[in-house]
Amino acid sequence: ATQAGGLARPVRAQPAPGGEPPRLALLIGNRDYPEGEDLPPIHKNVRDLRTVLEQRGFEVSQGLDLDQAAARAATATFAAKVRAAPPDATVLFYFSGHGAQVDAENLLVSARVNPKARPETLVRSSLALTRDVMGELPVRPRGLTMAVIDACRTSLRDVASGEGLNQVEAPAGSLIAFATGAGRPAIAPADENRKTFYTASLVKLLESASDEISFSDLFRLVKLDVQNVMLNHPLPLLRQFAQFPFIAENTQVTRRLAPLPPEAAAAPPEARFASRDEAADWAALEAAVWPSDIAQLATDFLKNHPKSRLAGSAEVARAGATEAMQILRRRDVRLFRTAFQATNELPAAELVKAGRGDKDAAARLARIYGRDGARFDASRYEGWLQYAAALGNGIASYELALHYRRVGQPLLAAQYESRARELGYTPPPSLDNTRK
Repeated sequence: ATQAGGLARPVRAQPAPGGEPPRLALLIGNRDYPEGEDLPPIHKNVRDLRTVLEQRGFEVSQGLDLDQAAARAATATFAAKVRAAPPDATVLFYFSGHGAQVDAENLLVSARVNPKARPETLVRSSLALTRDVMGELPVRPRGLTMAVIDACRTSLRDVASGEGLNQVEAPAGSLIAFATGAGRPAIAPADENRKTFYTASLVKLLESASDEISFSDLFRLVKLDVQNVMLNHPLPLLRQFAQFPFIAENTQVTRRLAPLPPEAAAAPPEARFASRDEAADWAALEAAVWPSDIAQLATDFLKNHPKSRLAGSAEVARAGATEAMQILRRRDVRLFRTAFQATNELPAAELVKAGRGDKDAAARLARIYGRDGARFDASRYEGWLQYAAALGNGIASYELALHYRRVGQPLLAAQYESRARELGYTPPPSLDNTRK
């Protein structure tokens, strides 16, 4: 049932089997925009995503076509529910509608506000992702908080260079997924009976992926699926504007997609592995940190266990490690195998992620070697930031630019500042070198 103002009462999901921590979700979908900016697929996005999330054990609240006051109220109510939940709860916030960027801040544009309005109007009339969403939700390192932003448009006319949302870093315990890369537009079909490209992939994989897949790997599978669908689309314009989803992650726990659907919940759960060999091969893959080792182990795992319930995770590991291998061969990335060896200062989990091409883990490892880190080492600091930037971390690229400026290397500083902007990162005015 839908309440006045577009808010729908949550439907309490069936308790997850096996003592699963509670799962909570808030979905906001804004279709109603003026002057030809309406987004027909948005309500279907919310309907279909809600259905599959409830099947995955989430208690879902939703709001459609919310103005700023209603969106803030819905977010505040949801945040209070999260604070009242156990600290290991799994939480998902989803927004689909128009997005904008003003002074490096990502805005989720409220219903009935023109997304092309003046910046001051957008700021007054929108949710700010950092302040009003991530800032409202409690930091929960023992839990998992996910924010999914499918900000899109139905027309690609008059697309400005660099238009789109800004890169962000996720708070501890969080994953933030954007439907497209920073500074790039996301396209939506002008058809209320179809979903946007990103949400279509998300719903499809939530329905079909193995229960053993982690949410972290799920979003990487969605990223690969969106890229594949759009790069192979029959319309040349959509291939030209193919979306490359962006993920910012700083999670410290792993959550599987389980629980099983209700009709399967009463059945005995399948063994995670079909054989001891599969279990041993997976353990070896999970422990590997050097990208070439990961890529080979993942390839072998998929060859030897093609029907494994963890095949999707192996595909994600192989794709990330393959990209990492290519980057580590570049002359502008001075990071070697010794950097991936565990020490007391380096969290093993971060090394595992970095070896799979996690740009955010690479940046966090760099900061361990920075001036304020546990173990100052300028060479390692630069190497890890170079690696993070090459993986697509615009914030790391800008941090490296500031470092090179401090140590008197203006050419390198300019190079990495330019690279940061190419990656879609706009520094806040207080950090912007060009304004000083």
